[in-house]
Amino acid sequence: MDPAEGTVREQQFLKAEHLVELHSAELKKELRLGDLVLTQILYIVGLAWIGTAAKLGPSHIMFWLAAVVFFYIPSAIVVVHLSREMPIEGGIYQWAKLRFGDLTGFLVAFNLWFYTMILLSEVGITIANNLAYAAGPSGAWITESKAIIIGAGVAVAVVLILVARRGLALGKWVHNLGSATLVVLFCLIAVLAVPRWLSGQATSLPAAFVTPAFTLYNLNIFGKMAFGALSGFEGVAVFAGEYRTLDAARSIRRSVWLAAPLAASMFVAGTAFVLVFARPEEIDLVSPIAQIVSRGASGWSLGRLLTPAILLVLMLVRLAQTSLIFNATTRLPMVAGWDHLLPVWFCRLHPRYKTPVGAIGVIGAMTGVALSLANAGAATQEAFQLLNNSAVIMYALTYLVMFGIPLAAAGERAPWSVQFAALSGFLTTGLYVVLSIFPIITIANPLGFTLKVGGTVLGVNLLGALYFRYVQTKRRRSALV
Repeated sequence: MDPAEGTVREQQFLKAEHLVELHSAELKKELRLGDLVLTQILYIVGLAWIGTAAKLGPSHIMFWLAAVVFFYIPSAIVVVHLSREMPIEGGIYQWAKLRFGDLTGFLVAFNLWFYTMILLSEVGITIANNLAYAAGPSGAWITESKAIIIGAGVAVAVVLILVARRGLALGKWVHNLGSATLVVLFCLIAVLAVPRWLSGQATSLPAAFVTPAFTLYNLNIFGKMAFGALSGFEGVAVFAGEYRTLDAARSIRRSVWLAAPLAASMFVAGTAFVLVFARPEEIDLVSPIAQIVSRGASGWSLGRLLTPAILLVLMLVRLAQTSLIFNATTRLPMVAGWDHLLPVWFCRLHPRYKTPVGAIGVIGAMTGVALSLANAGAATQEAFQLLNNSAVIMYALTYLVMFGIPLAAAGERAPWSVQFAALSGFLTTGLYVVLSIFPIITIANPLGFTLKVGGTVLGVNLLGALYFRYVQTKRRRSALV
């Protein structure tokens, strides 16, 4: 690179970073290190992935270990590196924009917005499944009730909007409570599963150090275990302008290393607990924890009361997770508004709470629309897989960009250890993207499923690129007037 060109690029980088810091000064500083650690756990530990991993049977432990080595640790290394270089509000959006340019940054944000909307549209399905398990055999009809699925999803969307509007002063307590409850929930599940496991009454072998067959199906699940389950370290970086500490990079680094061992242990143990109560072929991919809780407590004298109580806790955890994802996503339109890529009202802050009320309203409304459209006409398990695959592929594309920064971004001077970690993470994420267009459940039209997933992802990115081009053209015309 020409030295003069490098100097100009560095000046542009520092100017952009300074502008973000000026805007961030308006935000309320609410988050401490303890909040970040609990946020990491809540953001990463998605309960549905435990059911996906259990489809491998007892050999899941080998794939979990491989996922930790080839993705989990590398992603932590790269996130710590980038947050040290660019500890500013907006996280991965800012990293992509400052290193690869405005278009790449905008597409990263665009994919994350749609990922969130599609992911939150699944909440109704999850709640309906939990209600069905709580009601027992007589409640099986609830899982296919469109009215309950959509009604529950809309109610959750309204709550998310209200919590996000109030800001992290309230939101952090919702997230912290959800994270702590998640840890307690795993302890309760252990109480149900471990005695049955040790007494030899497990439905199937919970874990074994055996190498699974390297079939397309198993590699598909491995990709979901690696990227799908273990991603999320970059989540807290989105709120970098809302930390109480002045050293955001140090806080992010410490929260990553404190949360990582606990989150990984919960995934491995949780998968084994699922297999204590269910064979791989009968696992519920939507609500595996609800499934094992209902089975584990059925023989207890207080089982009738314990099962609904635990399932209620499970729904509260899910609500806290969706609140966290929703809050993080609303920051992306706000910072895109700072860059004049979206109308100014996207970054308009509430006069008292200093939250981006315009972005909150739009994300909430679009989530409600996605919820209604997503649940029209498909069987619940198929709908869940279609939504989940499309959403997480969009999320995976943002990770490919993130891992690409130490490998190929202009002006980047990452150490060889970070580059090695980035390469490992990039390849593992790429495996997930390629294989996730195929379903892991039996459906009537697998080709149609693949086309729907691929078409959704391509359509979203085409829409984002066209919008970006429209904005840029409009700005150039305005400059000429």
